[in-house]
Amino acid sequence: MRPSGRALILLTTVTAVLAGCATQGEKDRPRPKPDALVVNFVQPMNDNPGKGKLSRARISTKSGDIQILEPDGSVTEMDLEGDSVDAFAAVSEADLMMLNDNLGLNFAAMGDLGPVKKKPTAQELALAEFRARTQPMLPALKKNYEAEPELFRGVSVEGLKDSAGKSRDMVKVNANLKRGVDADTAFAYATCALAGWAEANGKHYARHIMTDQEKRNGELQIGAYFTLSDHQPMGLRVMKSDETLQACKDRGIPAT
Repeated sequence: MRPSGRALILLTTVTAVLAGCATQGEKDRPRPKPDALVVNFVQPMNDNPGKGKLSRARISTKSGDIQILEPDGSVTEMDLEGDSVDAFAAVSEADLMMLNDNLGLNFAAMGDLGPVKKKPTAQELALAEFRARTQPMLPALKKNYEAEPELFRGVSVEGLKDSAGKSRDMVKVNANLKRGVDADTAFAYATCALAGWAEANGKHYARHIMTDQEKRNGELQIGAYFTLSDHQPMGLRVMKSDETLQACKDRGIPAT
């Protein structure tokens, strides 16, 4: 059973009174609990919400019996576990505010305790700014650039292993091109081949490490090294396989 409205207010008042029975010092023993308490409380008026009348009650701390001295001098006994017409649901916000004033409590300084918005840290702001500067890895070729098929003479991608023979998330792209091809076109060819290989092997991102090149038998040969990852890595130039493949297709650069 739920306590009645008057019982609820009495319980709150008695709790505040009993809290003063213990001393602050850790070494001191609390004073014995009294057999009964006489308390003043504001009793809500059902016929006039927001108003109340000051009443006095005697509460047994052993049995829990409550005896309320009514304004006309009569005494009303209340069962703490019983139901009444002014049940818990009848206690309005105005009633609770009167109880708050009666106990001398002031929660105004607490302000609105709504959700607290966490401000980003300086590190998070710096990382976000750095990511905003990230650009596609594919070189910025001329807007009307169209690749000539005879420039590209074969490409291969090999996964690199560590000293123990275990595979690493690093690959080398070997590309052969017609002699005289500029560096941007050569690197674009290697990047397109890498994007095609990464897409086929379930890798979505790559970052360039280094590139070496040499000329042999009338051809330009380059070896470009990349690290692969499933999530976008930090870096000013990052390859995203699906976007890179589309850009290679638009410019006529082969990905195999």
